[in-house]
Amino acid sequence: MNRYEIILFWSATDQAYVAEVPELPGCMAHGATQETALASAKRAIKLWVETAREFGDPVPEPKGRRLVFA
Repeated sequence: MNRYEIILFWSATDQAYVAEVPELPGCMAHGATQETALASAKRAIKLWVETAREFGDPVPEPKGRRLVFA
């Protein structure tokens, strides 16, 4: 589960760090620090996968790319 790519960037509009998981549509999180945004993204990934499995939706295999900090 921790092998999904996470793109972490500062959003001036939101005044927060945003962590986006491009392999899981709509999966993203935010936080006041990079660390909180990343921790929230990891929880969001877990919930996304659990929900998809619960409803029988496909769960993409992680490509295993690195974390990207912008």
